Amino acid sequence: MSDIAVILPDGSELSVPADATVEDAAYEIGPGLGKDTVAGVVDGELVDKAAPLHDGARLEIVTDQSEEYLDVLRHSAAHVFAQALQRLHPGAKLAIGPPTDDGFYYDVTGVDLDESDFPEIESEMEDIVEADYPIERLEVPREEALESFEDNRFKREILEEEAAGEDPVSFYEQDDWRDLCKGPHVESTGEIGAVKLMSISSAYWRGDEDNDQLTRVYGTAFESEAELTEFLELREEAAERDHRKIGQEMELFSIDETTGPGLPLYHPNGKRILDELADYAKSLNLEAGYDPVETPHLFRTELWKKSGHYDNYVDDMFLLDVNDEEYGLKPMNCPGHATIFDDHSWSYRDLPVRYFEDGKVYRKEQRGELSGLSRVWAFTIDDGHLFVRPDQIEAEINLIIENILTVFETFDLSAHVALATRPEKSVGSDEIWEQAESQLRDVLDSQGMDYDLEPGDGAFYGPKIDFSFEDALGRKWDGPTVQLDFNMPERFELSYTGEDNEDHRPVMIHRALYGSYERFFMVLIEHFDGKFPFWLAPEQVRILPISDENLGYAHRTKNALDDFRVEVEDRDMTIGRKIRAAHDDRVPYMVIVGGDEEEAETISVRDRFENEVNDVDPSEFREHLEAERAEKRVEPDFVDAE
Repeated sequence: MSDIAVILPDGSELSVPADATVEDAAYEIGPGLGKDTVAGVVDGELVDKAAPLHDGARLEIVTDQSEEYLDVLRHSAAHVFAQALQRLHPGAKLAIGPPTDDGFYYDVTGVDLDESDFPEIESEMEDIVEADYPIERLEVPREEALESFEDNRFKREILEEEAAGEDPVSFYEQDDWRDLCKGPHVESTGEIGAVKLMSISSAYWRGDEDNDQLTRVYGTAFESEAELTEFLELREEAAERDHRKIGQEMELFSIDETTGPGLPLYHPNGKRILDELADYAKSLNLEAGYDPVETPHLFRTELWKKSGHYDNYVDDMFLLDVNDEEYGLKPMNCPGHATIFDDHSWSYRDLPVRYFEDGKVYRKEQRGELSGLSRVWAFTIDDGHLFVRPDQIEAEINLIIENILTVFETFDLSAHVALATRPEKSVGSDEIWEQAESQLRDVLDSQGMDYDLEPGDGAFYGPKIDFSFEDALGRKWDGPTVQLDFNMPERFELSYTGEDNEDHRPVMIHRALYGSYERFFMVLIEHFDGKFPFWLAPEQVRILPISDENLGYAHRTKNALDDFRVEVEDRDMTIGRKIRAAHDDRVPYMVIVGGDEEEAETISVRDRFENEVNDVDPSEFREHLEAERAEKRVEPDFVDAE
């Protein structure tokens, strides 16, 4: 049997037997690594250490020191929960129980649960952890597996769909309990240092409202109690920063069920911030050579059939019948931009052609998936589409990445990068997809960027580079993307005249700097805890007269700052209460004026950190604000400058 070659994280190749597993490869690297192997990451997918390898596989060995180890441990914690539940409630039926970004969940039925049941279940889970049962992988004949789930239609459906054709199938066993599962898992239940059940909700089987409603129990797990305590403290802080809570406090947005779910209404304060974000994105686009375009909110579905969206997105589209013709609210802006490009004749000298649009799009998400601004029915993408020659791809993507990283830097957000490859539902040939994925990988490698692989997470028309934001609490959120598309130009028969005077097909690049305004706004609200940078703040300066006698001077001071968003606090309150109110409203700067300031024609400036400087020349303060706005500084720093 001939050997195969697998690619290690440093780019080197390792030769292993054709039937080698992840664990076998680890032992080839070294006996110590082989012994410590918990799981593997093969082509970006977390797998059991017994998973087979294939020629050309990208392999990363997972040990208890790896970032992925926590996912493995939490997967095992989900099994501990399920075992504890069935010990206490033998009639409970299990559906699925995967790890998540901050813990795990398990969907169950056949048992009535609420959070008052958590202490009893947690106590049983702790007994299972303390018993330190080995977690062993079993190969079970398919017919035996089907018989064991005779009264569990969810597990049978998994066997008939996700595990179709597999024989035997894998189970994991601890003590006298076992579950159908692909893994991976830790070696024993005792490796779970701390567990806690967090919340309970309802969920539909496979996320489909037409399917059975299940009970979903969320939990989390860590290697130690100290890590769990830190997580719970962070979670408490995250609840205080919840964008829905802050959005209401600052009157930024609302979502009213009477107007429709997932349809945010932006109040004046929120709209001011969105306008600033749009102006910033526009400036970056214009500087990078993009031309603005605008497309309508709906098109005949003939356009969506031509683009491929109808076949791949019809279940998520809002469709309308107009005079016996079918129309659809647009789920994406790209077909409109492709149509604009197709309305012209282009030479190779004209390319690249770059369009941008803040385009409102509509996607019919499941009602249960809607959540604040993070998942909505109507949202705005700061969309850009480029039509380029093949020889321009690398240069254009490098420029796009440069602009995206500029956005991250401006808002003091850390970036995480991933390459998302071909999904199951897709259009285009294998050759086109391989070419597109290879070119994106080459760009990332040439920039020396660290990136993860996300198999199957690409768009249906092409692979993409995904950027996620890491906020002040260390949480990651989906962000902008760069997508390479050889398929839509083919479907729209787009062309340009080449240097050889023949027609050639351009390559289409989809990109966004924010991702969507809604998701990005949500991230900023929680990242800054509502304390927006001066240039973004809906109210930038509040003038606080010490008494009504100083109201005239307060308004004259406001007029001197007429380029900024300034309010005068004229309510009948003490100066102490006025300061507290401005602080609670998260205003970057307070200007205090009393008799002494009016007589000297000066002001006292106080920032939201409770720092204050007196005897300030108003013109000096104005000049500082102009600089702070122009440079888009993250924190107010006038007092520091003084």
